[in-house]
Amino acid sequence: MPHHVVAIVPACDMEASTDFYRLLGFEVAADFGGYRILEDKRGWHLHLNHMPGWPPRVEDYPFGLYLYVDAVAERVRDRIIEPGAPHAKPWGTYEFAISNPTGVLVRIGRAMG
Repeated sequence: MPHHVVAIVPACDMEASTDFYRLLGFEVAADFGGYRILEDKRGWHLHLNHMPGWPPRVEDYPFGLYLYVDAVAERVRDRIIEPGAPHAKPWGTYEFAISNPTGVLVRIGRAMG
């Protein structure tokens, strides 16, 4: 089995979170009611864990995800939270940021050059 890591992300609204991640290329691989496994058929896996009312304030959400991928900015352009993004960053990526329905910061980018 290949070595990999899977993020388990809280979701206060499973349907809204699933719809959000579909925009990024994920589909439901398994659904156990309060726990849903998403994948993109190319190696990404993401698990949603139903957590109603969490976090109490979206601004306090402490975690984020970084996805390295091309060609999703147009699908989520209305959700980009940085003015003028996507754009080149000093650390060598071309990226932008969006927020999922529960408040998870999702940075999406690709290496430049």
